[in-house]
Amino acid sequence: MKDEKPRVLLFTGSGKGKTTAALGMAIRASGHGMKVSIVSSSKSGSKTGEVAAVRYLPGVELIQTGLGFVLPEDGPAFFQHREAAQRGLQLAEEVIRSGLIDLVILDEICNAVALKLLSEEGVIAVLRQAGPRQIIVLTGRDAPESFVALADTVTVMEAHKHALASGRPAQKGVEY
Repeated sequence: MKDEKPRVLLFTGSGKGKTTAALGMAIRASGHGMKVSIVSSSKSGSKTGEVAAVRYLPGVELIQTGLGFVLPEDGPAFFQHREAAQRGLQLAEEVIRSGLIDLVILDEICNAVALKLLSEEGVIAVLRQAGPRQIIVLTGRDAPESFVALADTVTVMEAHKHALASGRPAQKGVEY
């Protein structure tokens, strides 16, 4: 059976594990000799476990354009966050349009839309450029209904309990 459209997966919800699930797919794809690009237009920092691990995965690249924690929309740095997210989306578009990458992960893209750093329409326009054999993964909280409708597979991570809520600090290997 020949696929006529790209495969789109969405990992969303309030629970933990959205990026982790996407990274699991990156590991799996790398193991099959596929080329993977992870584009994060909101996260930043080189001290996370995923940044360190990706260096060891053949055929996997991580592109970070984000500036970290997004300040309120009326804050002075919001414009810089928006520019960083738009730069990330532009790079994702280049990766997708090249047709050279099998799996493209748009990490925290849903958050970027929910925080008004990117428009739904702009993201969907980029997704529509994917080739028939490409796999696109979207992650982040607050996925818009348009992303749900577009996706072939939607997984909603639901938080029932989280250590951070009880005052336990973020832990290396768990949260970062």
